[in-house]
Amino acid sequence: MIEAIVKQQRAFFNTHTTIDVEYRIKYLKKLHETITRREKDILAALKVDLGKCDMEGYMCEVGLTLAELSHQLKHIRKWTRKKHYKTDLTNAIARSYAIREPYGVVLVMSPWNYPFMLTMEPVIGAIAAGNTCVVKPSAYAPATSQIIADIISEAFPPEYVTVVQGGREENAALLEQRFDYIFFTGGVTVGKLVMEKASAHLTPVTLELGGKSPCIVAKDANLKVAAKRVVFGKYLNCGQTCVAPDYLLIHESIRDEFVELLKKEITAMYTAKPLENEAYGKIVNRKHFERLKSLINASAVAFGGEWNEETLQIAPTVLIDVTPEEPVMLEEIFGPILPVLTYKDIDEVEKFVLEREKPLAFYLFTEDKVVQDRLMNHISFGGGCINDTVMHLTSSEMGFGGVGHSGMGSYHGRKSFECFTHEKSILDKATWLDVPMRYQPHVESKWALIKWLLK
Repeated sequence: MIEAIVKQQRAFFNTHTTIDVEYRIKYLKKLHETITRREKDILAALKVDLGKCDMEGYMCEVGLTLAELSHQLKHIRKWTRKKHYKTDLTNAIARSYAIREPYGVVLVMSPWNYPFMLTMEPVIGAIAAGNTCVVKPSAYAPATSQIIADIISEAFPPEYVTVVQGGREENAALLEQRFDYIFFTGGVTVGKLVMEKASAHLTPVTLELGGKSPCIVAKDANLKVAAKRVVFGKYLNCGQTCVAPDYLLIHESIRDEFVELLKKEITAMYTAKPLENEAYGKIVNRKHFERLKSLINASAVAFGGEWNEETLQIAPTVLIDVTPEEPVMLEEIFGPILPVLTYKDIDEVEKFVLEREKPLAFYLFTEDKVVQDRLMNHISFGGGCINDTVMHLTSSEMGFGGVGHSGMGSYHGRKSFECFTHEKSILDKATWLDVPMRYQPHVESKWALIKWLLK
């Protein structure tokens, strides 16, 4: 079945139908209309899979998807035009230009934590770029996976875009196929497998992974604002966000004050009893729930630490007096647990972060421009914020992606279009003039002219 799907899409791509920009626009508009019409169904599915309230589901999934769609529709005609370049003297008389061509048949494999947005945004980029697309949503979010399948089947013919549902068996079967591009969002372990399988066909990949994203709070930071924005970024989607602040590095002189502010903001956002708050979500499944429970050291809990076995909920939790050797600091948490560590000077911060794998995100709260410039330039990370968390990934004007163990490649806005296209360089040479210097025989007069041109 999967082999047949890929074959069907390749045959359709080879008709060159998707090269027509107006064809792409027609179906992107149809997708926009279908998503808008099925909004309530999408929000209901997100509630089932992750316990997301309607506002969070719209703000973080449906709304961002529609905004990305609108951005692609607004700019696609401009992005598909020829890009002209200056022609060097060696190639006179000629025109130099480039065309961005689609790769062909694309595979998009998406995760469960933002199952709608992290599926649809790369799909939108792939379609805007002129590809056909096989979509594989996560089996851990089955309700959302089904609504994605329904929306795609309503908006696109199967030879253009189709959804494959299922688990590991389907993932393995897909990775045995020859795709022209693979876009994967998920964990490092599976990301390595995707890259290994892609290498068999020299298939290019984008890997959106994760890692332990640090959040630094300096003693000169606006602590009230910092606490509010840290709480928002950390506990959004119950911490199941790839760019959530994974741990807090705070100046030792303000730790206690800041922890009190964190408690205050958690209570303000999620109430004193978050496990009874209908707007507070849940952990995606039992396995992930049990893993997170094991990371909570009761003796280190400064706030929270409660859970509900039946609803798979874990309260927003703050841990203090945490050491770098503890389990909670040795793996990406991906849940509502915030370890708080302290530092004495900025040298210590830089050393601590650089000794670890490159993170997907990096957050810094300080008003000191010297410190801002130093850490932004010295520390390698996918993307991040100064005096905020998470919000950098909401922009269609900038690319979003990882580096090192946190991934490779980027997307959003124009970066999505570029991600799913190859820039084909073309030199259009005149025939009314043919300078003979490059042809044999290589006489001395030609040698002098070549040295003059190529210096």
